[in-house]
This record gives sequence, structure tokens and C-alpha cells, in this order.
Amino acid sequence: MTKNYRQLTESIRSRINPENFVFQKSFSDELSTISYSDVLTYIRLAMKGVEPSYTQKSKDAGNRVKEHLSNGLSNVEFRYQGSVMTDTHIKGYSDIDLLTICDKFYRYDADNVKQILDTPAERTKYFQWSIDKLQREVNISSYTGNALEDLRNLRMGSEEILSDKYSICDVKQPKAIRITNQNLNRDVDITIANWYDDITSIINDKGDYRGIQVYNKESNSREKADFPFLSIKRINDRGAETNGRIKKMIRFLKNCRENSDHEIRFSSFDINAICYDIEVSQYENLSFYELVPVIYYQMKSICTDQNHFGNVISVDGREYIFRGNTDKMKNLQLLLAEVEGIFSDLKTTIRI
Repeated sequence: MTKNYRQLTESIRSRINPENFVFQKSFSDELSTISYSDVLTYIRLAMKGVEPSYTQKSKDAGNRVKEHLSNGLSNVEFRYQGSVMTDTHIKGYSDIDLLTICDKFYRYDADNVKQILDTPAERTKYFQWSIDKLQREVNISSYTGNALEDLRNLRMGSEEILSDKYSICDVKQPKAIRITNQNLNRDVDITIANWYDDITSIINDKGDYRGIQVYNKESNSREKADFPFLSIKRINDRGAETNGRIKKMIRFLKNCRENSDHEIRFSSFDINAICYDIEVSQYENLSFYELVPVIYYQMKSICTDQNHFGNVISVDGREYIFRGNTDKMKNLQLLLAEVEGIFSDLKTTIRI
């Protein structure tokens, strides 16, 4: 059954442009050339980035929080994470994730570093310059403080500062503080963390390869390491390489997920991996509507080819997306059905 694309298009408009700003002239002109087709208009809008004026307000809200914390805290660094940093968010009123990172200490994967250095067979898998970097890591003076105490103090200090500055400040969540900047109409999630370096990070001189461990106030513990900065860099680099096409595909899938009649539990992390897995040569010169079959065949291949299914890896290269996760496959199939319906309707409109 053909979808009601006019209704779906209005749903996207209200999501990405809630204040009904006038779109940039180049985009408005492009829409006018395809206005004869509801499905083409829907696809193009589903691939569109949020207007920069909305995104800037999200960043401004984050920067104001950062300024408040900088004035009241010491031994901290700040980094942003999330889809706003890759321009793949699909909401005009997007919140922004601010990491407040304790720089008194960092953790590294000591067990695996030791295993490599102490096992001749393991050492032979690495260049000598990599072994030298791992050895230097071991030789760095150890931190002698109490890491969890430092993280807890940082969380409590952040809560105190932000509760004083913002009338809407939720400190009850274990992993993040959420404030609302009522002037800018944006939420900011503030997460306390420490740096974490695995083998890949150490060998690649850290930088964007570094990970973080989020502090959990409730359990007074640290979460499993996450590596958001390399993912951000890789999506942005691939976006530059393809003139934004990978980001169009990511936004398209996010909007398909949001507009579905089903609850599709498929994260941005998973969507990024699916799109990043596509060979650039398959889409680098395509028009926007030609990206739809590329996405469709990619998802269909993952659903029907066990080898492909088992080898889709996260953008940061550190974990397999679907291995051992049948629930994720069910949700991918739901998302595929959404794309398949649009692809079918597209084929009746334009030769593709």
C-alpha cells in the first residue's frame, strides 16, 4: 500500500524545522523541481540536515554549560559526542551531549598490553614501533589517587554548579545530569567520565582513538569503555569524501525509523554502521533518490547473507553489530520493510 507521503513529509518538516524557518534558497529551489512527486519530496526532505540555526542553538546551550563548569571546576576537559557533531541529527530541537572528563588520571588496557609485551608470539604481530609505544605506556608513572572518589567529586561539583545556574536541572539519573536552557529551548546532557586507552588507541597516538568510561553515580562505578570520537571523525571524513551522501543515508534511515507505525529499536550507532559499511564507490556520485536502492540492497544483503550479517562492524571498528543478537535482526527487518515500501513507490515514479 502506498504511503501517505504528504502526511509523512509534514511530520519530518515539523521535526527538523519546528519553528518553520524558511529553508535555504538552494534547498527550496531543489524541492520545487521535484514537487510533482510526493515520494521524491519525502525522500529529499528525509535526507536533509537540520537547518544550521537550530544546530547552533544546541551548541550554544552546550557551550554555556561548559563555561559555567569551567569557572567552578578544575582538572577537567570537555568534549561533545552524539549525532549533532556529525550533523546527522533529525530534530530541530536536538539536545547535545557534553562530556566532562576528569584529567587527573586515565585508564589503559593494562592486561592486554602486558600480555602482548610478555608473549613472544603476540609481540610478532606488531611492528617494533608499536611495541615501543606499548612499553612506554607501561613505564609512565602510575596515578596514586582514588579514581572513583575523584569522579564522584566531579559529579557532585557539577551538580552543585548546574543546580545553581539552571532552574530545570535533573540530577537523579545515574549517568548524566540534564539541564534545560529555557532561553535557547535546548536540553544538555552532562556526563562525567575518564579517559580510556586500549591497544588501538595507544598504537595510534591516542587523539580521536581515545575512549571514555562514563561514571555511574548510583553504583559508584565506571561503565564499559566507549569510543565516540573516532566514530565522529570517520563519519565526518566519509561525509567530506562523498559530498555528504553518507549523512543523507543516515538521516533517511533515522526518519524512516521515526515515521514507522512500529516501534523500531535500532540505534543511531547501528544505523551509522550499516551506512558506513557500504563501499563508497557504490554511491559517491549518485543523486539523492538513487541512494534509496543503495540503502535497500545493503540492508537486504545483511538480512539474507549470513556472512554479511556477521561481519558488519561498528564505525570505530571495535565491535560486530549483529553477531549473537537476534533481536537486532528483527528490528533491522522492520526498518528494511519501511525502506522497501518507499523504494517500491519510487520505482513507479521514476526509472531507477
